[in-house]
Amino acid sequence: MPKVIVICGATASGKTALSVSLAKALNGEIISADSMLVYKGLNIGTAKPSQEEMDGIPHHLIDVVNPTEAFSVSDYENMALPIVERLLNEGKTPIICGGTGFYINSLLYKSQFGNVGADEAVRAKYEKIAEEMGKEYVHAILKEKDPESAEKLHYNDLKRVIRALEIYDVTGKAKSEQQDKPIPRFDFVAFSIEYPRETLYERINQRVDIMFEQGLVLEVQALLDNGVDEEMQCMQGIGYKEVAEGLRIGASEEEIKELIKKNTRNYAKRQQTFFKRMENHVYLPPESANIEEVKKYL
Repeated sequence: MPKVIVICGATASGKTALSVSLAKALNGEIISADSMLVYKGLNIGTAKPSQEEMDGIPHHLIDVVNPTEAFSVSDYENMALPIVERLLNEGKTPIICGGTGFYINSLLYKSQFGNVGADEAVRAKYEKIAEEMGKEYVHAILKEKDPESAEKLHYNDLKRVIRALEIYDVTGKAKSEQQDKPIPRFDFVAFSIEYPRETLYERINQRVDIMFEQGLVLEVQALLDNGVDEEMQCMQGIGYKEVAEGLRIGASEEEIKELIKKNTRNYAKRQQTFFKRMENHVYLPPESANIEEVKKYL
């Protein structure tokens, strides 16, 4: 049996329920791989699982940072990887569940950077630029020098952005040209529940309607009232940025809601594209997305 199981795929596809069922059956614990669930106080707009939905299964990497803090892929890897390794040492099954592909890959693969040595002067140069001009500015430099690596890296993942720039400055060649392949850390298998597109979009629309019924607008307003700036990282998540902007410009609730639905559908499409490239990936039709079907594959 694979050491690690991944439940991934588009938003609103039923990942949480399947991962909890698997954890119960396989003596597992769940490591969330969702870039918004890490934030405390962002509950409704993230569809954060309730205690009832968790059903007694330990969930890790949920509510680990304050909404005023930035959080990168490197931060995620540094926090989540020791949990995966501890569970394996205890004979338990780590179940990585979420839709943030870069988070999932940071656990499944060890990045390889060829034989290019470190250059502290180059690193210090870009760290200073980041401090003075911002992470986005450093990422823009990488986009000019190595567009392919820039496409794969978020500007908040400053450590890797600077490393890619360091490789370029030291060798004169882009990191993406050096044909470095990620090294798998674990034997794993990934599962996604594949709904027909129209059905998935209906599920997304229904979820957004429920979020508004539960008080998404009040949740965003409370965050803003408590010092969370509209430009902060947590407020860039779908649902939060639209509500914050809508409140600022006086948009109607219906306009905000429809924009969130549209942006979520587009995000789901990007997630599906990302996960299609994933190795060891099994698609489950909704009617057979259950523990028994997964056991057959395992």
